[in-house]
Amino acid sequence: MDIFEKIKNNRGPIGQHAKESHGYFTFPKLEGDIGPHMIFRGRKRLNWSLNNYLGLANHPEVRKADTDAAAEFGFASPMGARMMSGNSNYHEQLENELSAFVGKEDTILCNFGYQATVSSIDCLVDRRDVIVYDAESHACILDGVRLHMGKRYVFKHNDIEDCEKQLERATKLAEETGGGIMLITEGVFGMRGDQGILKEIVALKSKFDFRLYVDDAHGIGTMGNNGGGTGVEQGCQDGIDIYFGTFAKSFALIGGFISSDEQVVEYLRYNMRSQIFAKSLPLPLVVGALKRLELMRNHPEYKEKLWEITRALQSGLVKAGFDIGVTNSPVTPVYMNGSIPEATNLIIDLRENYDIFCSMVVYPVVPKGMIILRLIPTAVHTIEDVNYTIESFSKIVDKLKSGQYMADKIASV
Repeated sequence: MDIFEKIKNNRGPIGQHAKESHGYFTFPKLEGDIGPHMIFRGRKRLNWSLNNYLGLANHPEVRKADTDAAAEFGFASPMGARMMSGNSNYHEQLENELSAFVGKEDTILCNFGYQATVSSIDCLVDRRDVIVYDAESHACILDGVRLHMGKRYVFKHNDIEDCEKQLERATKLAEETGGGIMLITEGVFGMRGDQGILKEIVALKSKFDFRLYVDDAHGIGTMGNNGGGTGVEQGCQDGIDIYFGTFAKSFALIGGFISSDEQVVEYLRYNMRSQIFAKSLPLPLVVGALKRLELMRNHPEYKEKLWEITRALQSGLVKAGFDIGVTNSPVTPVYMNGSIPEATNLIIDLRENYDIFCSMVVYPVVPKGMIILRLIPTAVHTIEDVNYTIESFSKIVDKLKSGQYMADKIASV
């Protein structure tokens, strides 16, 4: 079959709804300054959909640092891949400061967080090695695992007994192949908001020989006494061998980093193809990340305010009778029962009549009949925002239970 004909006949599980959803449910345009109140389709809405955890996106010092760096360097500088011509003192300074922040020997900057995870997994293991990973790992981990030419075993989400079982299988195979074992999980799982069982996994090192890779995209800046991540929160940061963090969430930027032992990071610098053959991270982004990291270190009140809003939102939702699952991070999922048409009509009502914008998750991401409304609290939300949201959710859930959102097709938007 012609490739284009195949594409026309199979649009994908989400793409098949593109005509109805584009611009509203998918690819919506949020306009104005990034924050809890933004413009959607010409009206101001209360926004719970951006991972601007610490409220740094529009911090005046951040905006000034970004503006000044862009004016001084432009986005072309430095030109070329870092190995060839794109290195700078600022890149190395940021790597050193990040290493100290997360308690590791060395760090490599990466252009994109997703790309970094995929490429580093591919770089760190060969066909003799075995990967063990959590079943609910992010797509970047899954795509990295797919590139692995050796064996991989998946364990049930946050199930330490099944994790141990898969490590036993991996150990037996690694002894036959002469390879090693890399266990991959997340610090905070971005859909359900629960922390990975890092401390329990680290404890298994007394029984098994493996290296632990943690994707802490949602944990860096939000977890731990200093914002140093979920390993700090759980008191097991030293047991994490490879630590990944992104700039796309708490830093409110773009890019990412991987921290580990000095020799491991040096190996990545000289072997990680996505960085060797990619243009260096532009200096305005590097200087901007330095400013954001400085604010994280010097202003613990930003993280404290984030958690004040998080606790108010989550406790208020539970008190109002909502199911928020097992989250123990700022990520706040609200579980409801209903079909996809009901979910779409609920979201339309929420946006058009209550002026609340939040993300909707339905099948095939979650089982049929389940709806998740995912809320991301930030340090710049207010208690008034929280109270209004809980009141509004109480009204829409009553409509959902009474069947008011049932329809044969998506409502007009």
